[in-house]
Amino acid sequence: MFRSVLLASCCALGLAGPALAQTATQETTELEEVIVTGSQVTLTSPYAGGQVARGGRVGLFGSLGVMDTPFATTAYTEELSRNQQSRSVGDVLQNDPAVRVSKGFGNFQELYVIRGFPVYSDDMTYNGLYGILPRQFVASEFLERVEVFHGATAFLNGAAPGGSGVGGAFNLMPKRAGNEPLTRLTAGVEGGGELYLAGDVARRFGADNEYGARLNLVRRDGESTVDGEDRQLTAIGLGLDRRGDRARFSADIGYQDHHIDAPRPTVTPSGAVPAAPSADVNYAQPWTYTDEKQVFGVARGEFDLTDSVTAWAAFGGRQGKEANVLANPNVDASGNLTAYRFDNTREDTVWSGDVGLRAELTTGSVGHRIVASASQVQSKSRNAYAFSSFAGFSAGTLSNPVAVAQPAADFFVGGDPSNPHVTERVDNSSLALADMLSFLDGKLLVTAGVRYQSIKTRTYDYNTGALGSSYDGDAVTPALAVVYKPVDRVSLYANYAEALIPGKIAPAVVNGLTVTNAGEVLDPFVGEQVEVGAKYDAGTFGGSISLFRTTLQTELFTATSATAGTYGAGGEQQNQGVELSVFGEPVEGLRLLGGLTWLDAEVEGGARPIGVPDFQGNVNVEWDVPQVTGLTLEGRAVYTGEQEVNAANTVQLDSWTRFDAGVRYEMSVADQPVTLRARVENLADKDQWVAVGGYPGANYLTLGAPRTLRVSISTDF
Repeated sequence: MFRSVLLASCCALGLAGPALAQTATQETTELEEVIVTGSQVTLTSPYAGGQVARGGRVGLFGSLGVMDTPFATTAYTEELSRNQQSRSVGDVLQNDPAVRVSKGFGNFQELYVIRGFPVYSDDMTYNGLYGILPRQFVASEFLERVEVFHGATAFLNGAAPGGSGVGGAFNLMPKRAGNEPLTRLTAGVEGGGELYLAGDVARRFGADNEYGARLNLVRRDGESTVDGEDRQLTAIGLGLDRRGDRARFSADIGYQDHHIDAPRPTVTPSGAVPAAPSADVNYAQPWTYTDEKQVFGVARGEFDLTDSVTAWAAFGGRQGKEANVLANPNVDASGNLTAYRFDNTREDTVWSGDVGLRAELTTGSVGHRIVASASQVQSKSRNAYAFSSFAGFSAGTLSNPVAVAQPAADFFVGGDPSNPHVTERVDNSSLALADMLSFLDGKLLVTAGVRYQSIKTRTYDYNTGALGSSYDGDAVTPALAVVYKPVDRVSLYANYAEALIPGKIAPAVVNGLTVTNAGEVLDPFVGEQVEVGAKYDAGTFGGSISLFRTTLQTELFTATSATAGTYGAGGEQQNQGVELSVFGEPVEGLRLLGGLTWLDAEVEGGARPIGVPDFQGNVNVEWDVPQVTGLTLEGRAVYTGEQEVNAANTVQLDSWTRFDAGVRYEMSVADQPVTLRARVENLADKDQWVAVGGYPGANYLTLGAPRTLRVSISTDF
């Protein structure tokens, strides 16, 4: 029923858009950044309604407007994130109809599935650079924009070093100081008593306010709505920038300390999917925890050498430490739990950079934007792990979990957790060249480009540090794209692009079975994408539709005995589908954001891949109540269709729906602006499994959060 309503609503909005927009009042938007098309530093302005931007970063091409971009993109704003009281990138991405949020394999990393393919949190870019962001979780308070790119990006960005990004990519833009001074304090409470306090301070300096600084401080502490799950977060971010006529610069540094005690784990079914327990139950063992500390930063600058030639350079790095004690259980159809202990530690050092030139020139009646760039990502990881006996222990049931004494993690050990060896070194470098040609006074844009990628991976023995296996290889990833604008408000586009996945490293254990070729580096996988689409922009309301097909070789674990198996390449997976999106403010005071995604996915042999629904959709509506100045009501519906739970397609996860609602009230107290916000997620308090896997070939289940109330108060000085 909801699927039909959602489909009808979004289609009606898309069809009604032009008529509604013709009667809408154009919202005047004050630009907080100088807009330079192709800039590597500055941002595009917000769209009407303030929830999305008019464009975003498109890899080596820098900042482009949506209508000039030959791909499907959406950039969510800090205003949307703040009004929804988002905690993380994952909360912001709940607004995207092509994205679903899951968890990592055996850990508590946020993981994002777009067009049916995963994007790992450490494969997102930060101001255009790979490898810089904290693994597992990124606090939303760092971010000015969450930019979503739909489709393969090996040409635009280079291969994602973590081995994901086939169906899309995410670029996170740090906050910048606006034109007006800002001193904002926010306090709030969530769920079971988790307290929240944040400060956001921004100033501009200089004769023409060309220099800016913005400082963000965040602290969260307390029990979540899941019983016994305690979370602590400390985040600090400082952003500096310079706006100049010929030189533009930004620098950002961040620190994040994120700790969860008794984090509710995913569960792996051994057969049929058990009934979902109460959404607030916690089947984590009380001695489990996850902890990560990250320091990261990036600097980016560009200089106009002439009126038509610009040079840029960027450099960033991250130093991170993680420690986990986990016990992710297996579950049978009756809900009985068995688990074993898994400990791991990880230390990362990552350096990333890119340089480039952009030249604008004309040959006859044809305009050219020629871009050349070089990039490199180097990383060094230290890892250690330890398991208790794989025979495991009984942990009760989903509805009535039982705490057990912490078993010794001495059955299967790799390295020393207190002093782990270097176990992996990665060096990815690339050279790219592209030309965006402009015909017919800019109505026709043709982009052609190619990227040469060199991939070097070394693995080392966990216990001795000795060199294990290695891979040295290269690949060339081309791209071809066309944009045609027959009228001012319509943009038609088509593209061919490729995905490049660096060779996966065979893990030590899969679902409790020993991997006999652990540490082996597989050859890279290459994927191909073909896409066509159309975009509409009425000034205050817009939308897009895209049709796509993506193919990629899969990875596969094959059990060779009751206790072991091998890890290698599998058959080809093909995902094809249609995306529809709507956004903007069609009438004054009414903001719409949402869309639909249909997916027809199958792996070689005809089966559907695990965890890929055939249909998903979102609708988010905000309404400024005209009778009460400052009062805004908000509602969101999220629907995800049936998902396969095993490779044989004999077990399915039911479709699910979630409703959220919020209210905010802006007022003045002692001549100071004050905003009160309240938001309820999972309004109906439904108990439901919301995701299957996320990591290729894995079928772990994620239980949705219970009804969660967030309340906050903000004031600007």
